[in-house]
Amino acid sequence: MPNPNDTNGTVALAFSGGLDTTVCVPLLKEEYGYDDVIGVTVDVGQPEPEFDEAEETAEALGLDHFVVDAKDEFADLCLDAVKANATYQGYPLGTALARPVIAEAILNVAEEQGCTALAHGCTGKGNDQLRFETVWRDSDLNVHAPVRELGLTREWEQEYAEERDLPVEGGDGGRWSIDTNIWSRSVEGSELEDPSYIPGDEIYDWTESPSGKEAELVEIEFEQGEAVAVDGEELDPVDLIATLNEQAGAHGVGRTDTMEDRMLGLKVRENYEHPAATVLLTAHEALEGLVLTKEERSFKKGIDQEWAEKGYQGLVKAPLFRALEGFIDETQQRVTGTVTVKLEGGHARPVSRESPYACYAEGHASFNTEAVTDDIEQDDATGVAKYHGFQERLANKVSEAADAEAANKAVSDDD
Repeated sequence: MPNPNDTNGTVALAFSGGLDTTVCVPLLKEEYGYDDVIGVTVDVGQPEPEFDEAEETAEALGLDHFVVDAKDEFADLCLDAVKANATYQGYPLGTALARPVIAEAILNVAEEQGCTALAHGCTGKGNDQLRFETVWRDSDLNVHAPVRELGLTREWEQEYAEERDLPVEGGDGGRWSIDTNIWSRSVEGSELEDPSYIPGDEIYDWTESPSGKEAELVEIEFEQGEAVAVDGEELDPVDLIATLNEQAGAHGVGRTDTMEDRMLGLKVRENYEHPAATVLLTAHEALEGLVLTKEERSFKKGIDQEWAEKGYQGLVKAPLFRALEGFIDETQQRVTGTVTVKLEGGHARPVSRESPYACYAEGHASFNTEAVTDDIEQDDATGVAKYHGFQERLANKVSEAADAEAANKAVSDDD
């Protein structure tokens, strides 16, 4: 248990204005002995009411409150994730990629304000504690996690907040636990903790019901693997993502209901919305299919998977992560062109792709041309066809012969 008699200067708290971070403010003074607490809220695309709540709560607590705009940094990382076709167990990474961006921004404020420590309100059961602390523990500042270290429960926090008349409403901010940024919106908790529970549309905010809407085509333009325009209009990363969230969300695109394996081994039920991410990942993979060779595509799958794993873990500054990006960036030199995606019935499907670097020639594969190229005829494939599967056919024959010989020997022995 921390010694409340110690005086330790000022601690910077990752602050949302919710129950966990609100109760952390007095606890960091009373239980940890800090003279002062400052709150830091980092903007990665949350809804405006969340900032209003944080500001109002900070004011009621008498807390110095800093808001940092990190949307550009986060959007850049999201588009890097597209280059890596990054998904974790089937869904695009959102919260995972946001946490190290948030942690870095809080660390910067803490250092600027002369803080001696950093703190967050994460429990000991989730991933976010690890994603924050992998950034913070690379600094000279102390790191605290009161909810985890003091073994706090939601019920205890609610009672504590009521006793101290802390400015929190109802203690949990609503029925669901929701995390929102420009790339994804996650929903968990309450009845969703039961894997057999079938949620209604009330859990969704970004995506409409996918039924009964006329299909829409959207064209995505890429330059060296990075999305730069939607339907011919060049947009910066934040606006591009926001545009596609609205456009694809109107068709119900980008819903995931999954059982997720966390880093600590816990399995949890999560629901996600990620319209823009779904469209961009779909379009990018389609363009790679046009311009990359078979060997590049095959090898890159393993690189992409490792990138996604490190991204999920929040290890975006790891030497391996940088090395993976080096390979990915090399492959993206030719991933330039446009992809048309059809939005319909909750699905995003590539229906057209063009690139000056297409590893494809219509005449080579066409059913309407006799030869492949000037010096390759269709009949040249006959020799290849004879060799194809030769070793497998030989192995099957040898096995059949050996089995037959063994069976004959067994009969002879019985006689």
